[in-house]
Amino acid sequence: MTQGLNRIMWSTIGLLLAALWGLPFLYSVWTAFHDEIYSANFVWNAPLTLENFFEAWQAAPFALYFLNTVILITIVLVANLILCTLVAYAFVRYRFRWAGFLFALIMVQLLVSPEILIVENYLTLSKIGMIDTILGIALPYLTSAFGIFLLRQTFLTVPVSLDEAAQIEGAGAWRVLWNIYVPLAKPVYLAYALVSISFHWNNFLWPLIVTNSPEVRPVTVGLSVFATVESGVEWSLVNAATLMTTAPLIIAFIIFQRQFVANFMRAGIK
Repeated sequence: MTQGLNRIMWSTIGLLLAALWGLPFLYSVWTAFHDEIYSANFVWNAPLTLENFFEAWQAAPFALYFLNTVILITIVLVANLILCTLVAYAFVRYRFRWAGFLFALIMVQLLVSPEILIVENYLTLSKIGMIDTILGIALPYLTSAFGIFLLRQTFLTVPVSLDEAAQIEGAGAWRVLWNIYVPLAKPVYLAYALVSISFHWNNFLWPLIVTNSPEVRPVTVGLSVFATVESGVEWSLVNAATLMTTAPLIIAFIIFQRQFVANFMRAGIK
């Protein structure tokens, strides 16, 4: 009886929290599809409109912001997949001095908040002349301790006998890596890619500090400038622009949610 009451109580609390979290989102969506006069006055039969999206798209260079974001994410993702794969493979299949210490040093980076390194990273970029560039935004994220750890744990599950069989057939280290390890880790690559894309699409503080001109702003910084300077208090335009910038991630999650959950479960089972 007591367990049943506790279950009902926690279910009720969960529903209330979900409702409280969902109300601002529903309000943002509602105002994005209605005229500005209805942003503060809810009228259930107010006419829908797409004018806010067209006006917001024309009020700021969102096409350029989206292009910059795609370029940034592509650079970071490709660099991460290549560098993390090479480092993880080296830790798994090669024995060298201080390997354990070096791997522990990489893992320590997971305990360091990126915000702590903002000043040093900014000074470094300013010395090499990469402030206000897309590559400058991507440079601190070209490799990932989490990616190295995830791929290392995945590569450890690959039997050594596969290496030996490939070597008997005359395959070198590169061929073993790209023909055996990488194909077997495809689910992990996909899951990591989705997490990386989501993080860098929403990353705001570091791009805000590094960028000065609209030509290199990603979509998060562009949306912030649009919401605070250009559109003022026109919440219908701000919410329409916000919905435009988050729509790609929402659509991607809806399309790939089953594969995303299945890949992480498969990686956990391995």
